[in-house]
Amino acid sequence: MTNAERRSFWTWGHVSDEPTDEVRLAAAKAASKRTGIEVLPPPIPSIDSISLRPSRLTVPTSLRDFVTDAKTDRITHTYGGHSLELLRAIRGQFDEPPDAVAYPESEDQLEKALEWCVTNKITVIPYGGGTSVVWGLNVPRDSEYAVTIDLERMNQILDIDEVSRAANFQAGIYGPDLEAKLKTKGLTLRHYPQSFPWSTVGGWVATRSGGHYATNHTHIDDFVESIRMLSPTGWYESRRLPGSGAGPSPDRMVIGSEGTLGIISSCWLRLQKRPTYRASAGVLFRDWYDGTEAVRAIVQTKLHPANLRILDPVEAQSAAGVTGSKALLIIGFESADIPQRYFIEQAVAIARDHGGMIDDQAIVVDDGSGSATGRGGSVGAWRNAFIGVNAGTHLGLGVLSDTFETAITWDRWPNFDETIRTRVGAQLKETIGQGATLSCRFTHVYPDGPAPYYTFSGQVPIGEEHAIWHAIKTAANDAIVDAGGTVTHHHAVGRMHRNAWERQRPERFGDMLRAVKRTLDPGGNLNPGVLVNP
Repeated sequence: MTNAERRSFWTWGHVSDEPTDEVRLAAAKAASKRTGIEVLPPPIPSIDSISLRPSRLTVPTSLRDFVTDAKTDRITHTYGGHSLELLRAIRGQFDEPPDAVAYPESEDQLEKALEWCVTNKITVIPYGGGTSVVWGLNVPRDSEYAVTIDLERMNQILDIDEVSRAANFQAGIYGPDLEAKLKTKGLTLRHYPQSFPWSTVGGWVATRSGGHYATNHTHIDDFVESIRMLSPTGWYESRRLPGSGAGPSPDRMVIGSEGTLGIISSCWLRLQKRPTYRASAGVLFRDWYDGTEAVRAIVQTKLHPANLRILDPVEAQSAAGVTGSKALLIIGFESADIPQRYFIEQAVAIARDHGGMIDDQAIVVDDGSGSATGRGGSVGAWRNAFIGVNAGTHLGLGVLSDTFETAITWDRWPNFDETIRTRVGAQLKETIGQGATLSCRFTHVYPDGPAPYYTFSGQVPIGEEHAIWHAIKTAANDAIVDAGGTVTHHHAVGRMHRNAWERQRPERFGDMLRAVKRTLDPGGNLNPGVLVNP
């Protein structure tokens, strides 16, 4: 089955997901008012007007049923979803497109496409939904030839085990399609990364994606039961088991491999019943660190809330409309079987013990009737802002906005946060000026530490976005690694984080990874430059 709608080449998703001219014009007016400098949205180039180098490959006749060198396909597979990539796209700059795009519909076609590439020393870029924000989908400049292999036509649920609650998904199935098919069985995966509408199962597994759950089931790692992957040296498939103590996990070698070891064809993922009981609350704190201490206390009780995210005052005001320089803690619980009133009341009580402020009537509980929770007030405002992301609205307006996320243990948390704010804040002041903002929220929390997610934003001269971003990102990576954090919690490594990741990981682990790559991908065809040097 083929998606009927063309993928957008300048924002996440498909053409229907693109922001309208009216939305872009409103964003430009807001930027002009904020800075006193008039800006207008740049025009969107047509596919026909974009200059693209000719394909350097001749697609064999035997592959032309599912491999194309058409201009539109090559353009729509040139970039991922990072704002600087999209900025180049909207300016019509496509210097390193793939030479062809393969759309295999079966494992047999996948084998043929990969064999052609390996035999002819063609760089292979595995492709899911195209939402990578770490430069994980780009054709390296030194590649003589490059082919993107897009799994979107391998998009079926192959089997559902309702007894064990697991299903076998082809790698190219998108989040909404997956959930729609499971709904008929009363089941759900409940893995919702922010890219959910436009990303695929294979992409989630390859990049170790993180879902909306703030505790308990967070990373896709928690869902994987087994994986089937095609490497240049053959098929790699792990045994389907609920758990195993037999040596290092073969699944863990594939999860997070980012298309460097093979192309994921399918995987078994654990499911759950669809929730019917829910509860939510928004708790305010006058002090950011009192709020984060409340989060620690709640998560260490192992109540396992589905949502336990705290927004600092800057984030709370911009994303949830909270006034008065207060932090906002959003708490949510859900279950398919057990009413959640007791659990939300216990979590709120802990928050109050740490200075949290909330009226009893603001605790919203659905005892199975289907009434909405998490939709009103500041919690609802944050939810709408979070799921309403559109990567193309501010392109070309001189608005530089990006995020970086990490994780750190609780004992180092307050000092870590102060270090990041000091060092990145100084870089923001130097490169953007007084108008720059830096905010933080927790996306996920664990009994031993939080996953802070920082956002920076500011107005910069049009044309200088990349240089300024690079200075800020370098400062952020250096500060994170120096302070003992991870350079990425759920956005993957890609080419963007590779140098910083090399400082973070054990040196011998890099040697091990290169050895595995030599075993599975001896010609270095797969995604060179991602995770390890080619």
